[in-house]
Amino acid sequence: MTPHRHRVLFLCTGNSARSVLAEATLRAWAGGRFEVFSAGSQPAGRVNPFALAQLEAEGIPTTGLRSKSWDEFATADAAPMDLVVTVCDAAATETCPVVFGDFLRAHWGLPDPAAVEGSDADRREAFAQAHRIVKARLLALLALPAQTWNDRAALKEALDRIGFVQPADEDGDGDGATAHG
Repeated sequence: MTPHRHRVLFLCTGNSARSVLAEATLRAWAGGRFEVFSAGSQPAGRVNPFALAQLEAEGIPTTGLRSKSWDEFATADAAPMDLVVTVCDAAATETCPVVFGDFLRAHWGLPDPAAVEGSDADRREAFAQAHRIVKARLLALLALPAQTWNDRAALKEALDRIGFVQPADEDGDGDGATAHG
């Protein structure tokens, strides 16, 4: 018997940065455990080039990534989601289309790297930091014991905790900063 592949949808307003980082990374890491998608309530129409560059720098495939509306997942024939994760505060307060099905909803908000102004180096660092947070949370998701998915209350509690996970302190001094930044 083939194990159930959990369907996960990452939502953000523009579907150009954070949700795309999460979609591509979980798809690359999850093997056959998850079917992964992303969408936006007001899609930007294109994936942010800094998001694509960040993924490519880490060897994560970007083929087929696009900014799309959550309406694609709200049709009568759309497969139901198991989990919908909002990654920006604006999308967290919006009502999801009801045809997603009987899914769990979690909010894993993080700062919008696309809103950072400044040099290209500043913008690249903002995307790298956002991706570090996304990766830490996805590692926590992937580490959940399989039986957790069978207990909705325990799963919801675990998913809510994951929304607060931050990357490990990379230089060991406890301040949350890296040695090079």
